[in-house]
Amino acid sequence: VFQGRSKGARYPFAARQVLSALLEMSKFNITELLQRVASTGTPVLAGVGVLAGGGWLASNSMYTIEAGHMGVKYSRFSGVGHSVSREGLHFLLPWFERPIVFDVRARPHTMTSLTGSRDLQMVNISLRALCRPDTSKLPDIYRSLGLDFDEKVMPSIVNEVLKSVVAQYNASQLITQRELVSRMIRQRLIQRAGDFGILLDDVAITHLNFSPEYEKAVEAKQVAQQQAERARYLVVKAQEEKKKTIIHAEGEMESARMIGDAIKANPGFVELRRISVAKEISALLAKSANRMVLSTDSLMMNLGSEDQSGLQAGTAKRR
Repeated sequence: VFQGRSKGARYPFAARQVLSALLEMSKFNITELLQRVASTGTPVLAGVGVLAGGGWLASNSMYTIEAGHMGVKYSRFSGVGHSVSREGLHFLLPWFERPIVFDVRARPHTMTSLTGSRDLQMVNISLRALCRPDTSKLPDIYRSLGLDFDEKVMPSIVNEVLKSVVAQYNASQLITQRELVSRMIRQRLIQRAGDFGILLDDVAITHLNFSPEYEKAVEAKQVAQQQAERARYLVVKAQEEKKKTIIHAEGEMESARMIGDAIKANPGFVELRRISVAKEISALLAKSANRMVLSTDSLMMNLGSEDQSGLQAGTAKRR
């Protein structure tokens, strides 16, 4: 190739390197080189394949079930198995089997239903339920419902139970007998959910309201009852005040009669009352910090002058 060039031509350094490499390769037998590579490379490739396959089998033949979960196995030959796997590490046959893991912890579901009471009042009722799957029925639940069993079952059975129970009570009974209504809803809902392999830990009525027209009617009724109760109270109060006035007047009349009889029987009764009143007045004045000069005649305390005049009158009578 290079003989056609002039003797004075000079090749670049890269071209000279390529030329020398080609000359060196031409010294070896290509067939012998390929046989040598095949004889030494096949065991290496086989070893790499065995290691890769073993790693794949090891990684796909084990699975872990976390806390609060349980699982079942699905086999390509026999379908869903009957045994239930609990928490921990478990083994399976890769490609032939695969795990199906369930969350068996209680999950809250809040549902609202618009239904009618026995007296044809529309009631908007909200219910909160804690549900979880029955661990002994996990294979059947997966066959019939799947992993989202609660989303498929709970809305329908809750609406059914709420409508059937609320229709048995009047609107007022739903408020006054709320505990009884909640207990009946709980019993029927547990029974219906058990047919699908679902367990209910708690059922509670969270919200209960009626139509605006009914609420206004109830409020007006309550106001009328309060006004009637107030009017009844005023009547009773007037009657009691009348009785009090009559009793007080009768007491004053009886007191006056008794005082008159006492004066007729003993004229000294008046003097006795004067002395009693004078004692009370003197006791009050003695406790006072002020010092006042008052007339004893105006305070009915001039007992000495009366006694003196009485003695003079008695002496004059004797003469």
